[in-house]
Amino acid sequence: MNNFYIKYSSLLLIFLSCLCYGKEVVLIPTANSQEELQEALILLNPGDILLLKEGLYQFEDGLSLDIDDVTIKGEGIDKTILSFKGQQSGAQGLLVTSDRVVLKDFAVEDAKGDAIKVIGAEGIFMINLRTEWTNGPKSTNGAYGLYPVESKNVLIDGCVAIGASDAGIYVGQSENIIVRNSRAEYNVAGIEIENSFYADVYDNVATHNTGGILVFDLPDLPQQGGHHVRVFNNKAIDNDTDNFAPEGNIVGEVPRGTGIIIMANSNVEVFDNDISGNGTVNLSIVSGDETEDENYYPHPKFIQVHGNRFGEGGFDPDIDKAMAGILFEVSEGDMPDIFWDGVLPFWQMIFGQPDDEKLVLSDNGDVSFLSLRPLRLMLSLSNPITRDQNDFKKEINPLRPVTMDIPKGVY
Repeated sequence: MNNFYIKYSSLLLIFLSCLCYGKEVVLIPTANSQEELQEALILLNPGDILLLKEGLYQFEDGLSLDIDDVTIKGEGIDKTILSFKGQQSGAQGLLVTSDRVVLKDFAVEDAKGDAIKVIGAEGIFMINLRTEWTNGPKSTNGAYGLYPVESKNVLIDGCVAIGASDAGIYVGQSENIIVRNSRAEYNVAGIEIENSFYADVYDNVATHNTGGILVFDLPDLPQQGGHHVRVFNNKAIDNDTDNFAPEGNIVGEVPRGTGIIIMANSNVEVFDNDISGNGTVNLSIVSGDETEDENYYPHPKFIQVHGNRFGEGGFDPDIDKAMAGILFEVSEGDMPDIFWDGVLPFWQMIFGQPDDEKLVLSDNGDVSFLSLRPLRLMLSLSNPITRDQNDFKKEINPLRPVTMDIPKGVY
């Protein structure tokens, strides 16, 4: 009886262990990788791990995953390579539409559209991934490298994004976001947080993009009013790639040589960054365009910029772009490190912005500043700009860090 009980208990523990932890499925590259990998993605169960062994996997169609609580991992971003150079169909390389998914340690190259797109996930963890278009910056490259949208609890850590014709690392219409320890280069936008709430962007390098780090809010989207974004301890340096976005893209208006842009967001804190080598302007704070969308508020509010280290900037402005052209003209070629367009609701431009919405500048070293005075500029009056920072030197009110429960086994 005791032996039977022990044997039965052991079998039960093994069964429960399988339920809790799932199985590991292992694939190697073959001539049938398209069918084999897609079939594996369909047949996974919650708790399973799909291990992609080292090698080059080649695809003619996109891949998709819709199973919760699974891990897809390779053996390194330069070892396990998913190549879509021959892709004939599909809007992206890999599409994920499930929750609590871990993607780690592989690369996606030359996708016809976006490299890795995630829609509506409650928990997406992208660890040590690389997305790249290997023939360099071209308007025919896919728009986005890492592309989670409409998601909650988004972690991007240790990733590399190269060559996207819109944004290398993009998080849009999402909430509770961490982007860290990553590198974005030779994209139009390196790292972009758009129409999102509560994001921490830190310990990243954004270099040789058109624009390094963008915090945008745009109209005509289901989620608007981006807020509470911290951008800190990053290197936004040497962003010098000509804008190669396809005609008509909003990001196509970003001037070559932009370090960081904050547009139409509220409660953004930019601190402890190295911002230099950006030929148009190191840091810009601007309003969004006028729109018929009544829900859209285009003016940035309560932007705090403090404790950053600014280097050379404004030495090669991209005056073919509207913003840079205006700034070059009003500054008489003396481009500032920090630019604020000064555009506010009409009555605020006359009577002033509320104190709790004003731009705050503090402890940024010997930094130059320029703000437009839009009414004076439009009426061709004298002194259409100001370079005085004194009105913006106020006490810093730090935003709270983003917190996230990271499941066991993500790292």
